[in-house]
Amino acid sequence: MMPFNPPPPATDAAPGLEQQVRALLPALRARAPQAKSLRRLPDQTVADLKACGFFRALLPRRFGGMELPPAEFFRLQVMLGEACMSTAWAGGIIAVHPFQIALMDRRAQDDVFGSDPDTLVSSAYAPVGQVTSVDGGFRLSGRWAWSSGSDHCSWALLGAIVPGDGYRTFLVPRSDYRVEDTWHSMGLQGTGSNDIVVQDAFVPDHRTHRQSDGFQLTNPGVTPDSHPMYRIPWGQLFVRTVSCAAIGAAKAALELYIAGVKGPSSNDPTKLAADVDTQRRIAEAAHCLDEIEVVMYRNLGHLMDRAAAGEDVSMLDRIKFRYQASVVIEKCLSVVDSLFSVAGGRSVYSGSEIQQRFLDLHVARAHIANHPVPFARNFGSALLGGENRDFFL
Repeated sequence: MMPFNPPPPATDAAPGLEQQVRALLPALRARAPQAKSLRRLPDQTVADLKACGFFRALLPRRFGGMELPPAEFFRLQVMLGEACMSTAWAGGIIAVHPFQIALMDRRAQDDVFGSDPDTLVSSAYAPVGQVTSVDGGFRLSGRWAWSSGSDHCSWALLGAIVPGDGYRTFLVPRSDYRVEDTWHSMGLQGTGSNDIVVQDAFVPDHRTHRQSDGFQLTNPGVTPDSHPMYRIPWGQLFVRTVSCAAIGAAKAALELYIAGVKGPSSNDPTKLAADVDTQRRIAEAAHCLDEIEVVMYRNLGHLMDRAAAGEDVSMLDRIKFRYQASVVIEKCLSVVDSLFSVAGGRSVYSGSEIQQRFLDLHVARAHIANHPVPFARNFGSALLGGENRDFFL
């Protein structure tokens, strides 16, 4: 590890931001049908998140950012997910990108945030781009799917493999790509996860981020004066943005189910509440959600503590934490599927709020980062003394 300076004094930005985000929740919940209809976040939602500072949560302080501890950032994303999972998903992904850009060459940071700290960036990390090395950088072409929130962004982070050099993320301005409206989905409709299309754009070398730098913590943008959190492996943060929103959605589903059980859903309003199977499902759901959060915040706290102390996180812990992030959706699905299966006849009609959470979670499970099998294999192999096979952790 490189030398480091002690973390800066605590800021009061976190409590203020949490209060402002909490105040937005009723409006975000009310706008959820509009987001679904638009198939992207409403402009007012993006404006509200920008105004309260949510998109600056992980932005370096030299640009006016908050440098919020990751655990506090993800706590806010869970809150957003309770109101609208599409808002939490797209908003959280956009908000995590300043962290990755803070790892890149300082020139790339200045290109994006130098004139406007509120610049928004989307991403699509699948390594589908075609790359040719040229003097000073690369020529990039390709089509990337699932770029959440891309309609609202003026830059994109795109994945590709450089022949002979491995995986990199390419930072591309809106003038060099177009957004194609392709997001017609059964859930997470409001995320606007459209396609990004690039045709032979020049990307200077300083606007790229090597996967090897992210893995080995040799990121060019991180100096001894950088906040310690930027020494947390990048992969550990991003994977949580595509699972954390589900925790809030599952919490909302449990609240909706409890309200339905306690409401006048049958001739005998006490029948469901007194049913032992109903009680069991509610207890198991509440316990599962509690367990997910305890593990997540423990892991994030460990990452932050090691970074602040200038110490490496063990490879086994990195592998374990990656696996534990990948099972969040599976666990949330077990909660929502259990509740939805007995939520009653009204739950199947269009406009059902618990149905929306059911559909959102099933779409989230389709994201490759939420497929736990390869991460389970890697973790099990590591426990048996095998070599690590994942370099995005």
